[in-house]
Amino acid sequence: MEKFVIEGNHPLNGDVTPAGNKNAALPILAAMLLTEAEVTLHNVPRIGDVGTMLQILGEFGVTVRDEGATLHLCAKNARFSAPRTELFQQIRGSMLLAGPMLGRFGQAILPLPGGDRIGRRRVDTHLLALEALGTTIDFNHHDFTMRAASLHGADMLLDEMSVTGTENAVMAAVRAKGTTVIRNAASEPHVQDLCQMLVGWGAQIEGVGSNKLIIHGVEKLGGGDFTISPDYLEVGSFMGLGAVTRGEIRIHGVVPEHMRMINLIFSERLGVNMHMDGDILVIDDEQHLTIREDIGGAVPKIDDAPWPQFPADLMSIALVVATQAKGTVLMHEKMFESRLYFVDKLIGMGAKIILCDPHRAVIVGPGSLHGSELSSPDIRAGMALLIAALAAQGTSSIANVDQIDRGYQEIDRKLRGLGAHIERIKA
Repeated sequence: MEKFVIEGNHPLNGDVTPAGNKNAALPILAAMLLTEAEVTLHNVPRIGDVGTMLQILGEFGVTVRDEGATLHLCAKNARFSAPRTELFQQIRGSMLLAGPMLGRFGQAILPLPGGDRIGRRRVDTHLLALEALGTTIDFNHHDFTMRAASLHGADMLLDEMSVTGTENAVMAAVRAKGTTVIRNAASEPHVQDLCQMLVGWGAQIEGVGSNKLIIHGVEKLGGGDFTISPDYLEVGSFMGLGAVTRGEIRIHGVVPEHMRMINLIFSERLGVNMHMDGDILVIDDEQHLTIREDIGGAVPKIDDAPWPQFPADLMSIALVVATQAKGTVLMHEKMFESRLYFVDKLIGMGAKIILCDPHRAVIVGPGSLHGSELSSPDIRAGMALLIAALAAQGTSSIANVDQIDRGYQEIDRKLRGLGAHIERIKA
C-alpha cells in the first residue's frame, strides 16, 4: 500500500495534458472480443482499471503488444472461459464484457462487478437490454450465467440513461441479426467514442451522440486504428485544481464540445476565471471565486444529471472548489447515495459544510483548509481530497491512493510538474 504526503499552499503553474478517457477505454477494450482483426488503440490511459481489463482480456486469449499509450490487440484466437472473480471485482467496467462475450461466444459467465463503493449501482438496465436481444440470464447471488443461441434485433426503451448499460446493448446489437433501436440511450463522449470506433470497424450505427441509437447488425467486424478522446473528467479535475491554487495552469488537448456544461458550472456558478487558447484551456492565475446567487438572492444549486448536464464524476471536485468560493451553494448529488460521505474529511480540514442527507450538502465559503490525515474512498473523492490538500495550509497525507491511481495516470508526477510538493511513499 502507498500513500501521498502533500505540503499544501504552494503556487502551481505550468502545462498539463490529460490522458485518454478512462470511461471510453474500458468499453473499447471490452469490444476487442467482437472482432478477429487486429486493432491499434492510441491515447490509452495507463491506469489501474485499464491494467485490470487487460489482464481479464489476456485470460480470454486476447494478445496485446504494449507500446505505452498505444496498444496493438488481437482477439483472433479468443476463447470462452469463466474469468477469475478477484479480477472482476476490482473494477466496475468488467460488466462491459457481457455484450461482447454474447456477441462472440453466445454465452457469458460474469461475477458481480466491483469498482467504487459509492452506493448501490444497479445492473438491471444491462440485463433488461440483453434479454430484449434474446439472452437468457440466471443469477445465483454470486455471478450471472448468460446464454444467447442467436442474438436478434429489438426496439427497446432503457429504464434509465445508463452509460454502461447503453454500451453493453450497443456491443451486443452490432453482432445481432436485424435492426436494434435503443431509446433513452446515454450519449456521453465515451459512448460516442465506442460507437465511432465500431463504425470504423464496419458496424452500422445511426444517431451517435443522440439519445436514440439505431443499429443494423452485421455478421463480421473488421479492425484498424482508433484514438481515444482526452478525458474531460481529468480536464475538469485540473480546472478545480487551478481554481483553488495560485498560479496559471494550461490544460492541453481539450475538446471544447465536451466541456460546455462543465465550463458553465465552474465559471458562471463558482466564479472560476478561465479562457480558451486554441485547444488549450487556461485557468487564470488570478481567481476571485464567488458563487453566483440565483435571482432575488436565492441560494443556487449545482446538481448532476446525464449528458449533456453536469457529470456526476465531477461533483466531488466542484464541491471542493465551492469550499473556497465566497457565498453559499447547495450541491445535489442525485445519482449515488454514498458519494457525498467523503465531506466529513473536508469538514475535518476546516471546510464549512452541512451534510443534509446522503444526496445533498450545503457549502458556505470560503473556509480556510488545514492539513490532515486522509484516505481515498473512491477515485473522484480521492482526487477531490488531493486538490483540497494542495490548497490547504500545512501537510496532509492521503492513504489508499490505489483508488486514485485507478482513474488518474501518474497523477503525482503530473502535479510535481506543476510545482506541487507531493511524494508517494509506502504506507
